[in-house]
Amino acid sequence: MKYDVIVMGAGHNGLVAAAYLAKAGKSVLMLEAADEIGGATASVRAFKEYDALLSRYSYLIALLPDQIVKDLGLKFETISREVSSFTPYKKNEKDLGLHISRVWDKQTEESFIELTGSTDEGRAWQEFYSDVEKFAQKMAPTFLQPLRTREEMKALIAQDSTWDFLVEKPMAEIVRSKFKDDLVRGVVLTDALIGTFVSADSIQSNICFLYHLIGNGTGEWKVPRGGMVAFVNELERVVHSLGVEIKTSSEVTHISSTSDGVSVRISSGQSYEAEHLLSNAAPAHLDRILGTKTKDSLPGSQLKINMLLKALPRLKSGADPKKAFSGTFHINESYTELEDAYATAKSGHIPEHAPSEMYCHTLTDPSILSDELANKGFHTLTLFGLHTPAELFEKDNAEAKKIAQKRCLDALNTYLLDPIESVLAVNSDGSLCIEVKSPVDLEKDVRLPGGNIFHRDLTFPFKEEGDSRIWGVETDDPRIFICGAGAQRGGGVSGIPGHNAAMAVLAKG
Repeated sequence: MKYDVIVMGAGHNGLVAAAYLAKAGKSVLMLEAADEIGGATASVRAFKEYDALLSRYSYLIALLPDQIVKDLGLKFETISREVSSFTPYKKNEKDLGLHISRVWDKQTEESFIELTGSTDEGRAWQEFYSDVEKFAQKMAPTFLQPLRTREEMKALIAQDSTWDFLVEKPMAEIVRSKFKDDLVRGVVLTDALIGTFVSADSIQSNICFLYHLIGNGTGEWKVPRGGMVAFVNELERVVHSLGVEIKTSSEVTHISSTSDGVSVRISSGQSYEAEHLLSNAAPAHLDRILGTKTKDSLPGSQLKINMLLKALPRLKSGADPKKAFSGTFHINESYTELEDAYATAKSGHIPEHAPSEMYCHTLTDPSILSDELANKGFHTLTLFGLHTPAELFEKDNAEAKKIAQKRCLDALNTYLLDPIESVLAVNSDGSLCIEVKSPVDLEKDVRLPGGNIFHRDLTFPFKEEGDSRIWGVETDDPRIFICGAGAQRGGGVSGIPGHNAAMAVLAKG
């Protein structure tokens, strides 16, 4: 049998592409190398003795367009967090914290005043993010449309000053000109550095910032009810209902393309044919199979620490941990600390004062815990470390992870009354319920080159003059398209490149 489309990889983007194609009447075969689908969006029972389902890698959702959920009839819910962020700090030997609610309120205003001594920084914050939201509301809808050129996008947005500081000038310049306080500058900058190993002086930080602030026109990061597995399960339900065929434990080892179609061979020796191939794999992985040269990209740069707690730790500041940990909890992420950490990591060392951010999924959505654990007060805690590039872990991954874990937890403990180790759940063998995943693990577990969570360097969501691509998913072969995060406008849990790759195929008839 010759399929209309073969999709290599059954991550969420591949599933979205398959759903759109099957809905349009195309016959679709999905080939997944692993023994289960989902890729980096899979959820796991990381600590076998406890009934808690953790989103091991991807964990929050902002970029998934409501339009995709509607188009595919997905019965899937994301939940808003009341608290946007909490950043503990010390001032005059006193433990305090910058509290920022999702919707600006009196507590947020007073928290800015307590930190800075005036209302100026709070006003600057509101003005800055108001401009960004207006920008996002115009740009976000274009992600499911053919690529615009830089000039077309600039004309559409029609906010020249905002365009200038988000697209043309590096984040360092923007942050320093808009804000005066080092801690506030850092909180803003973190969205420009997620998984991105660059200084604030690099335009690459602007691109990362854009993707983190424009999702659905709001940039709000929401909690997936039921964890990431709920999203994957719902996509699986939809594709099965549409007749998509999925084969797991089917690693693609060879691809050949001619004017007659595409032929794919998997590790068992079985071959399949189709009119078109969509690759949900990282572009570098596709290039290796095709035997073509791949472009260099930045290494992955994140540390993921998953924890199961028997209780939330108390904070020295007296802040309610149920509020502080429900949003994004920033540690060592002032502007100066972030830049210092980058310089240290660049010199080949794990930062002494490791910057990280964390959040507690179960404060917003306890459904990933069994009723027994939830009733006992158990919680999950996810820590995401910045400026931890892959090369720091390549020589001795286990030892480097041990050092990085200690530095991250020591930094957190600076602000806790209860050391985090004292509230971690304990296995029957006495080991603590904590797992650490480095970029090296990410490459090994889900085949992301260098552990890059974006598959390769993010790019601006528009093209330059003279670029003939229509959807940003095209390759040099007219029968092969990228449907994963490595496509233009890919990255994050979005489904956008899956949609766009499907549209590119459907446009061919």
